[in-house]
Amino acid sequence: QVQLVESGGGLVQPGGSLRLSCAASGTMFSGYAMGWYRQPPGKQRELVARITSGGSTNYADSAKGRFTISRDNAKNMVYLQMNSLKPEDTAVYYCASDRTRQLGYWGQGTQVTVSS
Repeated sequence: QVQLVESGGGLVQPGGSLRLSCAASGTMFSGYAMGWYRQPPGKQRELVARITSGGSTNYADSAKGRFTISRDNAKNMVYLQMNSLKPEDTAVYYCASDRTRQLGYWGQGTQVTVSS
């Protein structure tokens, strides 16, 4: 069963913080790198942050120093802590594993809106 459920989005003022969560089915999570992606209005989806099964991370330049990706392998969860949010961070945020990307599967995403 393929399952990705993102949560934690919302409306936040510039400079604020949000923590996104993603629950994944075990077969789509265990042993795979996980990533957070976002799709701003009218733009293509882009990678924000990625974490391997061993915990190595990499970030888009726009996220470096502000966002932190983490995972809990025991719970099949991946998180994105977002600090110092900017209006340009407004987007629908999605999580995905390397496996779900191979399958072309995306969850429903969670909307993040940064506005005063």
